[in-house]
Amino acid sequence: MVTKAVMSIMSKPEQVMLTSKTSKPEKTRIPVGDCAFGGDKLVIIAGPCAVENPEEYIEMAVKIKQLGAHVLRGCIYKPRTSPYSFQGMGDSGLDLLRHVKKTVNIPIITEAMEISQLEKLAPVVDVIQIGTRNMQNFDLLKAAGQLSKPILLKRGMSSTIKEWLLAAEYIMAEGNMQVILCERGIRTFETATRNTLDLSVIPLLRSMTHLPIVIDPSHATGVRALVAPMAKAAAFMGADGLLVEVHQSPETALCDGEQSLHIPEFKQLINELEPITQLYNNK
Repeated sequence: MVTKAVMSIMSKPEQVMLTSKTSKPEKTRIPVGDCAFGGDKLVIIAGPCAVENPEEYIEMAVKIKQLGAHVLRGCIYKPRTSPYSFQGMGDSGLDLLRHVKKTVNIPIITEAMEISQLEKLAPVVDVIQIGTRNMQNFDLLKAAGQLSKPILLKRGMSSTIKEWLLAAEYIMAEGNMQVILCERGIRTFETATRNTLDLSVIPLLRSMTHLPIVIDPSHATGVRALVAPMAKAAAFMGADGLLVEVHQSPETALCDGEQSLHIPEFKQLINELEPITQLYNNK
């Protein structure tokens, strides 16, 4: 599907139009459950990096909702650097996501790595994440653009802002305008942290695009002690949302435990974010 807006600029293929403030000066607001990305309040997405077992996931959903999270994170398909690492529950996790969403009454965000997974997840979850490794998987982006479902698009680990916005353009050119941009750190020469969190994207993107901006301090730093400070910094700079990994027992987590907050640490972060978000409720 090629929209009229895209057809009108085919003579200028490098021009980012659908994502730009030129095409839509007002900020895009994307409702999800009882919250809205790009609305007046900071949206908190929290939960484990990967769904590991039903009992813990249900317990986690209840606790983070009680503490103030708006959206539950939980991936059943996980791209991993090593083929020997835990890669999620797979298709067997679909019924669990459906059950948790219904019983706990909380929206769910999860990742799709291929088109067949998009088709399975779309009827079940509220937001579909396209991760850093798939930011330029153009067939996947086009397929996501044909859904009537919010898409959280993570920045590629070595991608420029222009490449990131053009990836969003692929989704929007197919008709889906519900794109949420997520900065999750970029790869630099630094090894003290997992990635380098580029907080400058918040004011920069704010001047370039109408799309909501979410920050993932967990993947950006890879260090538990750095997650809360960077989350607060992102909130102070006016991010529309935060994506924070939380686990009952990070030390035994099957995926990214070293960057996951304990539940008491997440509770403390929520408390510390409150005075910051009050300043920016009308950002």
